[in-house]
Amino acid sequence: MKFSENWLRTLVNPPCSGDELAYLLTMAGLEVEALEPVAPNFDKVVVAEVLSVEKHPTADRLNICSVDAGIDENDKPLQIVCGASNVQAGVKVPCALIGARLPEIVIKKAKLRGVDSHGMLCSTKELGLSDVTDGLLLLPCDAPIGEDFRKYYALEDKIFSLSLTPNRADCLGLVGVAREVAAITDSAFSPSKNEPAFNEIDECLAVHVAEPVACPLYCGRVVRGIHLDVLTPSWIVRRLERSGIRPINPVVDVTNYVMLETGQPMHAFDLAKVTGSIQVRNARAGEHMQLLNGHQLNLQPDMLLIADQKGPLALAGIMGGMNSGVIDETTDIFLESAFFDPAIISGKSFYLGFGSDSSHRFERGVDFAATRDVLERATNLIIKICGGKSGPITEVKSELPQRSSVNVRVSRVKRVLGINIDKQQIAGFFRRLGFDFTSDGDTFYVIPPSYRFDLAIEEDFIEEVARIFGYDHISARAPNSSFTMLPATETVQNKSQFRQILTARDYQEVINYAFVDTAWESDFSGNKAPIALKNPIASHMSVMRSSLIGGLIANLQFNLNRKQVRIRLFEIGCCFLRDDNNSNIQIENLAGLCYGDVVPEQWGMSSRAIDFYDVKADIETLCWPSNIHFEAASHPALHPGKTACVIINNQKAGWIGELHPRWQSKYGLLKAAVLFELHLDTLVTRSLPAAQDISKYPPIRRDIAVIVSNHINTQSILACMYAEKISIISEISLFDIYRGKGVGEDKKSLAFRILLQDTEKTLTDQDADFVVTSLINTLERKFGAKLRN
Repeated sequence: MKFSENWLRTLVNPPCSGDELAYLLTMAGLEVEALEPVAPNFDKVVVAEVLSVEKHPTADRLNICSVDAGIDENDKPLQIVCGASNVQAGVKVPCALIGARLPEIVIKKAKLRGVDSHGMLCSTKELGLSDVTDGLLLLPCDAPIGEDFRKYYALEDKIFSLSLTPNRADCLGLVGVAREVAAITDSAFSPSKNEPAFNEIDECLAVHVAEPVACPLYCGRVVRGIHLDVLTPSWIVRRLERSGIRPINPVVDVTNYVMLETGQPMHAFDLAKVTGSIQVRNARAGEHMQLLNGHQLNLQPDMLLIADQKGPLALAGIMGGMNSGVIDETTDIFLESAFFDPAIISGKSFYLGFGSDSSHRFERGVDFAATRDVLERATNLIIKICGGKSGPITEVKSELPQRSSVNVRVSRVKRVLGINIDKQQIAGFFRRLGFDFTSDGDTFYVIPPSYRFDLAIEEDFIEEVARIFGYDHISARAPNSSFTMLPATETVQNKSQFRQILTARDYQEVINYAFVDTAWESDFSGNKAPIALKNPIASHMSVMRSSLIGGLIANLQFNLNRKQVRIRLFEIGCCFLRDDNNSNIQIENLAGLCYGDVVPEQWGMSSRAIDFYDVKADIETLCWPSNIHFEAASHPALHPGKTACVIINNQKAGWIGELHPRWQSKYGLLKAAVLFELHLDTLVTRSLPAAQDISKYPPIRRDIAVIVSNHINTQSILACMYAEKISIISEISLFDIYRGKGVGEDKKSLAFRILLQDTEKTLTDQDADFVVTSLINTLERKFGAKLRN
């Protein structure tokens, strides 16, 4: 929203400068994103009249002009050489005198092709009023000769550019901005007086509204006998140009001017091109029309039209049609002013690929109580400028938006804003804002104005109080509250602890989208029917992930493409699955990936590629002190012979393994990555370490080697020995596996270290032999193990 400061001050004139006013508006929620002068500085430019024009004797494109600038005491005109194509005798133009300092030039007496020139006739470009020009700036014939051009053209002015939030549609017209300024500064608001137009003819056009919900109010009037061969008044032209709108013809200029002034879009139809009655209806199948911007539209059934008996005339609330627009030959018009439901207009600009000043206002909501008054305002201006006679207004009204009373409690205002404000102050703010209200005790009963669609609940009105009170007047106060330490349950680990452990082990955290490619789900989860998104943001992000592995592989590719050779990543994130009842469920997983060498390149250690057991050690550290073991398994993403299921406290917790060679090849990886993925809910619970007596007696070590079948799992043998629960055993660990000569085919030799220690006495060899014999007997009985000699 752009407007001239001088125009604003005709409606409200607060006792502050333009810069101060910009600050006040911004602090009240109407951000002023720019405040710029209308024109750069220049001087010694006056209004002048060209008395005569003669061709330059030696230059075809130059003219010698005799100019009355109203400054010569002897009433002698100035001789000025000019090359503009539109210079002619009788026109009035800006004239820069000798010594004038323009934005890019200082005017001096000069000779142009041998002819003296005592000044320069100016275009808008030379004065810095525009970037392009098509000739001299022609002034109205009543412009006073000799008057300072800056004063005549009101160039001591500034242009405000507001960046309005969508809820403040009331400020898309200068009356709304002026109303706000009056409320903020407590100044007098003086809107333009608007008298009903005198109807000199009885003619009216029938209006049929087939969609009363979409168009609850439609007003129109016939105006005949207008003349478009007149110039739009300079004060209207200047206000339009300074608001960023190009003048076209007097009727269109008036409708644009009234829109800028009131915020109510209007449209004028050439009455000669309207057949029969006006119809407000939805588009029919096969209809099409060309808009004023040249776009040819194939109309859709949800598009609201202004039509006649032949077909569409305008796209309601957005833009008029080319075939019914006002042109220079137009003598009779039908003026339209209407209220359209914002929900009907909203989204149409996005669908069409273009917007308009009208759609920008209608989709946010315009003042339906002013629809008829705005039509009267436009009618009066058109008749005053173009002549003509107006007929009575045709009005079709149905159910307009209801303005329900809202209760605003003084106590609630104080509580929300945290300031001490009394009832009289609040009432004063409501009066300044133009609200209709009554009060009873602590409560105001406020009816939102018809132009404020953003006021619906109590908090909206509390915000209005804050705006007028001034956000910068609300003092900042430190919160007054007590803090207590929340209990930290030792048996529950939080995610930050896992992050600390993994970071300490040289991992870096990543965060990926939960939306992934369908191929990832198939490759890394074997999920042929992932949870699909109804409206994906991209084709490669069309389903919800059930595993974190795909994102980690993408991160690995990203880093490898940037010449990283050693990569250790982890992610904690949500995954999405279907349960046995086909209902969607959400779980949280922790996944990690390692690629490259175990340690960074260095002189003290030879390089070695990361392997399964390095990552296994990371998982064991992550899960300590829980009871954890690994069982050979298979997984769609992992190598068939290098994959294990992670078991924590006898509960399946996740997977670990090398990336499957198929996916290593498909995703362009030179080496195999080692990955793991764990369910977070199996990690968060842990048992508390229990204190035990430390023995002061020396331990005894016994090593045994047993031969068992190759298919027997080593973990099951360890579990069996621990299950004997012999109290003096402090440790049992596997330190060697042998297959080959001396143990037989399909056999393996397992060597275990057994440490024995008692807290009450020194163990004897007899005590140790008894325990070891007991363990060997158990292994023989349960696994058919044989003691290796």
